[in-house]
Amino acid sequence: MTFDPQLRVLYVDNDMDCCDMLGTLLEFSKIETQFANSAAQALSAIQAQRFDMYLLESWLPGISGFELCSRMREADPDTPILFFSSAAYEADKLRGLEAGANDYVSKPEIDTLLGSIAKYLPQAKCAAA
Repeated sequence: MTFDPQLRVLYVDNDMDCCDMLGTLLEFSKIETQFANSAAQALSAIQAQRFDMYLLESWLPGISGFELCSRMREADPDTPILFFSSAAYEADKLRGLEAGANDYVSKPEIDTLLGSIAKYLPQAKCAAA
């Protein structure tokens, strides 16, 4: 008997309410979510384990989400990176995509985010997508 490995997402956001909400939604979709509250925590987590996707807020203490994205993309050119950010200007979206993100979704567009997760993790069965 074989089991499919559970999908794992690293969500980097210093807003605990957003972490709780998104963690609950992804749990319903059978996606394991690990949280990091800063870029430094995220970089440590990435060195310690493998993830199927990264979700980032652009506004982080210390290193910005944009800089984190650039570093992540340089180290890992294949894993999908999505922004789910409060920074909603078109310039923010462009900056995120230029940093190497696959997509940029502004909060609170959760249905759009779930659709994007399903697009980049086709094996995911997103509850609301």
